Amino acid sequence: MMEPKQDESLFVKYVRIVFVVALYWTVSISMVFVNKALLGGASMGKTDAPLFVTWFQCVVTAVSCLLASKATRFAPNLLSFPELGRIESGIVKKVLPLSVIFVAMISTNNFCLKYLGVAFYYVGRSLSTVFNVLFTYLILGQKTSTPALVSCGVIIGGFWLGVDQESVAGSLSLIGIVFGVLASMFVSLNAIFTKRVLPALEGSVWKLSYYNNVLASLLFMPLILVSGEGPAVYALLTASADTPSAKDPYTFWGLMVLGGIFGFGVGYVTGLQIQVTSPLTHTISGTAKACTQTVLATWWYVEHKTGLWWLSNWTVLAGSMAYTRVKQLEMKKQHSAGLKMGPVSEDDDESKKSLMKEDSAA
Repeated sequence: MMEPKQDESLFVKYVRIVFVVALYWTVSISMVFVNKALLGGASMGKTDAPLFVTWFQCVVTAVSCLLASKATRFAPNLLSFPELGRIESGIVKKVLPLSVIFVAMISTNNFCLKYLGVAFYYVGRSLSTVFNVLFTYLILGQKTSTPALVSCGVIIGGFWLGVDQESVAGSLSLIGIVFGVLASMFVSLNAIFTKRVLPALEGSVWKLSYYNNVLASLLFMPLILVSGEGPAVYALLTASADTPSAKDPYTFWGLMVLGGIFGFGVGYVTGLQIQVTSPLTHTISGTAKACTQTVLATWWYVEHKTGLWWLSNWTVLAGSMAYTRVKQLEMKKQHSAGLKMGPVSEDDDESKKSLMKEDSAA
């Protein structure tokens, strides 16, 4: 009598994993396509306001965190969210340096997406792993093993091959590549500084997300003015002629809100995927998701790519997978050694939290 129940339990577990992974893929890929639709192409017209789009999404994400916190009071069995609302000056001082990096990260990430096609977006900002190794050594003084360095070399090779093939195809945007490299750098810095700041917020990723997005909303205001987006923002808000908000206001503002909700949602589904699987499985899932996203983008935008262009994508994916495998084996070895000295669950929690923050920029 116990065996059918066990099989059913295992079946339910597999269904839950498949559902969560599919949800993560759907939210993450949808966010990229929605942001691309809002950011448009490389042409900088008078109604072009990429920083305003990013600012608006930060506001929506902060409000979403606040609403989720309030909803937890009414449905504590369904939701688990920290108490949010009051901004404490002491915490702001500790979080502010990270928030500056956070602003730089999401800005360069969106500019990269603006100037590069969705199909090349993954390769364009694929150097975050390389920068992570570099900054881990420069900032934390930790050396990286030779196999991990070889994996980084493969990623760099795939990146350069992709840039070369984009150039051959005539679709290369140098400024897009620059923003992609900068986005990769700030993603890495964000992960490192997140680990330093989290203790000030009781280790809560959601508190950090709330503070980051509130502070980012304030930091973006002077940037929008300095960048000269003021007239474009005014045109969008007043629905002037030839603006997306005038031509189809429901679609435009709907996508603006949806982009912010996806920004909040990707953090939630990332944590959920890590919870029902593992950090390693999450990384593998994210890599496979990027591959699917590339294929979908070439189909959606009717783009025809050469064999070498696809090779660059597979090379970056192979390097990323190899790096993940190397780090997994190293963590397993450290874990086995740590069992003789004491539990290492706190480090595991920190790695999960860093993954959540890294993925929110994807």
